Amino acid sequence: MIQLMLYSLIITTSFIFLNMVHPLALGLTLLIQTIFVCLISGLMTKSFWYSYILFLIFLGGMLVLFIYVTSLASNEMFNLSIKLILFSLFIMLFMLILSFIIDKTSISLFLMNNEMESIMNMNSYFTENSLSLNKLYNFPTNFVTILLMNYLLITLIVVVKITKLFKGPIRMMS
Repeated sequence: MIQLMLYSLIITTSFIFLNMVHPLALGLTLLIQTIFVCLISGLMTKSFWYSYILFLIFLGGMLVLFIYVTSLASNEMFNLSIKLILFSLFIMLFMLILSFIIDKTSISLFLMNNEMESIMNMNSYFTENSLSLNKLYNFPTNFVTILLMNYLLITLIVVVKITKLFKGPIRMMS
């Protein structure tokens, strides 16, 4: 149920992203969609550590993107469209109704009178669909993780070496 609602919110933010024109609004929409994707990946695994690390990496990239965009498009006005707000509310309502129609287990969980049975069904639902994060760091795939760490370290060293400290920003100040 929660995953279906998150999927519907991701689709809604995708539609909103297509209709945005301001770079900062695009960045905010991308950040919200990143939060939803990290929540889904956290619900799919037994712990939220992987999704937490994924969110921090995306947030670092968004910080660089935010600094770049604010230095280039700092004087552009930001306005919110009523048509876009109504469109996004309509899509969210439609996806919510669609998720209730599709997911029969969520309807049965909400209609149960006994709270203990609903909690037991909910726990079995989450353990049934959960994946283990240990597979990422065990023998066959640990080489890929080590390769990615080495690649990021080499990239960091190269970026530091090619950066000119005495050069100015991208946009000249007047």
